[in-house]
Amino acid sequence: MERMNKRPADEYQLGDGAPAVAARLAEWQSSGFLKRLWAKDAALWTFGQGAASEIVDRLGWLALPERMRPETAGIMAFAEEVKASGFTRAVILGMGGSSLAPEVFRGTFRPKPGYPELLVLDSTHPAAVAAAEKLIDPVRTLFIVSSKSGTTIEPLSLFRYFWDRLSRRSEPAGGRFIAVTDPGTPLAGLAAERKFRRVFLSPPDVGGRFSGLSPFGLVPAALMGIDIGRLLERARFAAAADAPDENAAKSPGLRLGAALAELGRSHNKLTILASASLHAFPEWLEQLVAESLGKDGRGILPIVDEPLAAVESYGRDRMFVTFLVETDQDHGLENHLAALEEAGQPVIRIRLLDVWDIGREMFRWETAMAAAGAALGVQPFDQPDVELAKVLARKAMAETQPKGEGDPGGEVIVSADSDGLGRAVAGWLAQAKPKDYVALQAFLAPDDDTTRALQDIRRAILKKTGLATTLGFGPRFLHSTGQYHKGGPNEGLFLQVLDDPVPDLAVPETDDTFGRLIRGQAMGDGRALVQRGRRVLQVNLKHDVAGGLERLRRAI
Repeated sequence: MERMNKRPADEYQLGDGAPAVAARLAEWQSSGFLKRLWAKDAALWTFGQGAASEIVDRLGWLALPERMRPETAGIMAFAEEVKASGFTRAVILGMGGSSLAPEVFRGTFRPKPGYPELLVLDSTHPAAVAAAEKLIDPVRTLFIVSSKSGTTIEPLSLFRYFWDRLSRRSEPAGGRFIAVTDPGTPLAGLAAERKFRRVFLSPPDVGGRFSGLSPFGLVPAALMGIDIGRLLERARFAAAADAPDENAAKSPGLRLGAALAELGRSHNKLTILASASLHAFPEWLEQLVAESLGKDGRGILPIVDEPLAAVESYGRDRMFVTFLVETDQDHGLENHLAALEEAGQPVIRIRLLDVWDIGREMFRWETAMAAAGAALGVQPFDQPDVELAKVLARKAMAETQPKGEGDPGGEVIVSADSDGLGRAVAGWLAQAKPKDYVALQAFLAPDDDTTRALQDIRRAILKKTGLATTLGFGPRFLHSTGQYHKGGPNEGLFLQVLDDPVPDLAVPETDDTFGRLIRGQAMGDGRALVQRGRRVLQVNLKHDVAGGLERLRRAI
C-alpha cells in the first residue's frame, strides 16, 4: 500500500464567507452528517418530499473504492488480453457520465507502451463521426459502447454506425465490441445477441456522474495500461478522511461542500482552474457540479476552460477553485490566484501530490456534492430537467423539415447576414443583467480550429460584458450543464451555434441521420430553454463554420 494518505494542506481564502462555513460545519458535526451519509439516510435530502428510495438507490458511489477492489484484477487481466490481441485503439462510444471520466484519464495519463490509445467519441455531428473513422483502423480497434441505461440514443447510434462498417468484412464484428452498462439493460441484451467480446456490468446504485470509479471509468483506464488499483487506493484515502467518525471540520469532503454551499449563495459562478498536469479534470467536475446542484431554481454554475482575464474583469459573483500539482511549477497561475485574493475574491487551493490523486479528488468532490446539496436544499442525485430536452428533441426529429430548419422558439439568425447578425447579437446582449452568465452552445464538430474560434468568442463576451461564460459542445453538454441551464436560476443568456452538415451520414438500422439527430437535439434544447423562460439566440453558420464564427466574434 502506498504511504500517501497525507498530502500538502489545502488553502481556503473565504473572506466574509468564513463564519458561515464554520457554522455549517459545526451544525453538521452536531447533527452527525457523516454518520447519516454513510448510513444512507435519505432524510438528509428529501426536505419533507421526494422519493427516499430513489436517493438510497443512488448512494452506491460511497462503497466504490472498496467495492471495486476485488474487480481490479479481472479488469486488468482483460486489458492484457486486449493488448495481446494487437488492438491499437480503443474508442469510447458514450455520453456524459459514460465518457467524461475516460476523457479525464485520457487527458491525464499517457497509454503505456503496447496498450491501445484511447479515443472518446461523444458527438453525433456527422463531421465528428467521419473524423473519428479516419483516425482508426477498424480491424485493430476495440469499441466500448458505454451507457448506464442502455438506451441512450447517442452511443447506440454510434454503435450502429461502426457495427455496420465492420459487418461488411468477412470476420465476425462482435469480437471488436465490448459494453459497459447496468445489469439487465437493453444494451446488455444487445451485447449478448451480437456476441460482444465482453460485457462489464456496473453497480446499478451508482448514478452516471458518480461513476468515474466504477467500470465506466476503470475499464477504459485499464485498457490504456493505467494502474487502476492505484487510483482506487487514493480514493480509499479520501473515503477514510470522510469516514463516519471523522470530525466534520476535518473532513475534506464536508469542508469543501460547506464552502461551496455557503459561498454559492452569493458567489454561484464556480470558476475552476488547474495546473498543466490536471487540465482535463475540470470537465469531469463540470458535469458533477452542474447536474448535482442546478435544480429547483438554485445551484452553482461551474466555469471551465474560460480564458484567463484581468482580475478586474471578474464580477463579484465568482468563487475560484484551483487544482495544483506541486511539480507543475505554474508561476503564472499562482500569480493570477494571488491577484484574485488581493482583489478580495474567494479562492480555494487544492494541492495534489501527483496526478494519481485524481482518484482521491473524485471521491472528495462526490462527498462535497452530497453535502452541498443538503445545505442548499436540493436533491443532488437526480436530473429532473434533462428529460425535457430529450422529449422535445424527439418531437423535433419527427417533424417534416426537409433541410432540418426549425425555430427553437427564440430568435434565429443566419451568420451570413452580417447586418442582421449584428442587430440580433446586440439585442440579445442588451437583455443581460448583473450576475448573469453567457452559455455558448455549439452543435458543431468539436475540432481544434472550431474550439479556438469559440474560445475567442468567449473572450470577447467576457471583455464586453464582464459576465461569466461557459462553452459546451452539443449534444455532450445536454448530459451535464444542460440540467443547470433549465433547472438552475434564470441567469443565463444562451447562444446556440449550429451548421448544416454536408455530407450527412445515415444511422444504420434506423431511418435517421446523424445530421438530423444533432439538429433535433439543438431544436429540442432550444425549445426547452424558451419554455423555461430563458433568453435564447440561435445562429446558423450554414456551410461556413470558420467564416461564420469570425463574423459572430466581430458582431460581439
